[in-house]
Amino acid sequence: MLKNPHQKYRPSPVISLPDRRWPERQIAHAPRWLSTDLRDGNQALAEPMDGARKLQFWNLLLECGFKEIEVAFPSASQTDFNFVRQLIEEQRIPQDVTIQVLTQAREDLILRTFESLRDAHSATVHLYNATAPLFRRLVFGMEKAQVVELATRATRLIREQTANALAVRVLAGNLLLYRTGVCAGDLRSGGGNLAALRRTPDDHQPARHRGGQHPQRLCRSN
Repeated sequence: MLKNPHQKYRPSPVISLPDRRWPERQIAHAPRWLSTDLRDGNQALAEPMDGARKLQFWNLLLECGFKEIEVAFPSASQTDFNFVRQLIEEQRIPQDVTIQVLTQAREDLILRTFESLRDAHSATVHLYNATAPLFRRLVFGMEKAQVVELATRATRLIREQTANALAVRVLAGNLLLYRTGVCAGDLRSGGGNLAALRRTPDDHQPARHRGGQHPQRLCRSN
């Protein structure tokens, strides 16, 4: 047995940010509330909800007053895909409510996601990409530059799909870029993703459709 077991753990890296101001800020108004029970919560269940249960939960969230609801991972299962279609086709989404869907940074999954969103009056596309070294090496088999290119390519495809009237009619389109595996990664990899996205500003400009403007928002992890 180790005499000093604490020595087997590496200390957390020190991040020098002397100009940071956020620790002194105070919350002066309510944030944007988003429910992810139907997606992340459902994903955590041993037995995921079927369409009927998801619809019951959806109605409950509306009664609670949520205006942004992450409803599904439509490219991951037919049940999730069908649920998004049901909400849209049966006009169950109030005009002041925005649904959100999750997708990985893969072309086939992004296209499937937009297929589920056809005729939605508003939607947020939640694009995620793992940047932790373990994911990059063992899952993706990629270097940092390749992961950056993957995120950039996926962002460009989402913009193209949003601008395509045949793909999805979106009056208010949002893009949420999220890097997962942060606790197992390093901050520099995330910075590389954002740097690449800044180098392609045209990919994030509001798309225009039938004279209307899509206010696309690129939400970045801090």
